[in-house]
Amino acid sequence: MRKKLQQAGLVLLGLVAGVFLSLNYSAIAQKEAAAPLPIEELRTFADVFNAIKAGYVEPVEDKKLITQAISGMLSGLDPHSQYLDADAFKDLQVNTHGEFGGLGIEVGMEDGFVKVISPIEDTPAFRAGIKAGDLIVKLDDTPVKGMTLADAVKRMRGKPKTPITLTVVRKGETKPLVLSITREVIKVQSVKSKMIEPGYAYVRLTQFQEDTAGKMVEHLKKLWKQEPVKGLVLDLRNDPGGLLHGAVGVAAAFLPPNALVTSTDGRTEDAKRQYLATAADYLRGTRTDFLKDLPAEVKTVPMVVLVNGGSASASEIVAGALQDHKRAVIMGTQTFGKGSVQTILPLSGNTAIKLTTARYYTPSGRSIQAKGIVPDINVAESANGNSGTFLREADLDHHLENDKEKADKEAAPAAKPQVKAPAGGKAKPTKDESGEEEPPRFEFASKNDYQLNQAVNLLKGLQIMQAK
Repeated sequence: MRKKLQQAGLVLLGLVAGVFLSLNYSAIAQKEAAAPLPIEELRTFADVFNAIKAGYVEPVEDKKLITQAISGMLSGLDPHSQYLDADAFKDLQVNTHGEFGGLGIEVGMEDGFVKVISPIEDTPAFRAGIKAGDLIVKLDDTPVKGMTLADAVKRMRGKPKTPITLTVVRKGETKPLVLSITREVIKVQSVKSKMIEPGYAYVRLTQFQEDTAGKMVEHLKKLWKQEPVKGLVLDLRNDPGGLLHGAVGVAAAFLPPNALVTSTDGRTEDAKRQYLATAADYLRGTRTDFLKDLPAEVKTVPMVVLVNGGSASASEIVAGALQDHKRAVIMGTQTFGKGSVQTILPLSGNTAIKLTTARYYTPSGRSIQAKGIVPDINVAESANGNSGTFLREADLDHHLENDKEKADKEAAPAAKPQVKAPAGGKAKPTKDESGEEEPPRFEFASKNDYQLNQAVNLLKGLQIMQAK
């Protein structure tokens, strides 16, 4: 495995450093830097290094100083470039298989604290009430301030059935929340499905793992065997992303063969490429093409894709591809806006760096970096028009700018109308201490899932229109 990684870089489309990453093996070779070394700047670095070694109040190991210097050099670029020590590099590879020990949250850093991007469904953090936007300020009795993200993630991970206490600062709360959580082996079920009602199928993707596209096909086959399907809902809400080839495979299931799914562009020739709805771009190795036996109706059935602020990276690739090809109606709220590509470059000592090397684009050439996918129909989480609070790419320090932002503003479509609640159907919201209303927490695909109900209503309307 390591030999292969040394021969080729690892291309990522992940959400936030240290937790969930999108990976795809690519022939991006490590190249020698063409530019000459900045001698004066390196001399200054050496002077600082020697000053610390000679005069710092306590002895500091050379390895620690160099590692921290590398970490600082990368973290100052953008939120997703990062130094991976041996443990973090190993965790990165484990995460893609959907099983690890921990709490079940995607996190980033903000002002020296760990910021929650999103809790993952059916995990200890989710059940404990952790919310997007929470700032984790202490892990047990240890302040987070001063830790690297990798250090914080390492502390939150651990043996199953062991407890950890999180001290959390939450907007609207007058004092920190102290939450005791017991670690579990996190086995994320990446695909869930059911018949919502006769003729209307529902498939939910929680993240894009190694075999997510293949598992989704199995679920679709089972649904089609149960009864004729009149409409399909693909739920990508709170899906933080994952493997790039998984996103291509999911999109390919619904698009014509050879359709463009996404493209990438960067400074090097290796960073410029297209990903098509072909087996060569969604299969790894010599595996059997799982799309061969897919019911033909899957490519034509009326379809709605649900998204929200927790839909990121690979989820945005799928939503953007289906939107641009007019294959599905995108419904929900604006997505996260993670439109950059990272490459894993292995180093000695089983370490690596994760470096942002390109931006990715939808088939029509749109960049969603720091912007996200705007739904075709904007529908809030609840009937009263409220949605949950989400941290987005544009909220992260040092985020990349959208290279097509000016052009997008000039050609921006009119704002989509908000779907209003039917008369007499208002749900009572909860309020935090700031007075801001928050939607009640609900289970996806439950009877009180307002967005899903609106999606089914739309599919029924499309069915009636097609029958005329």
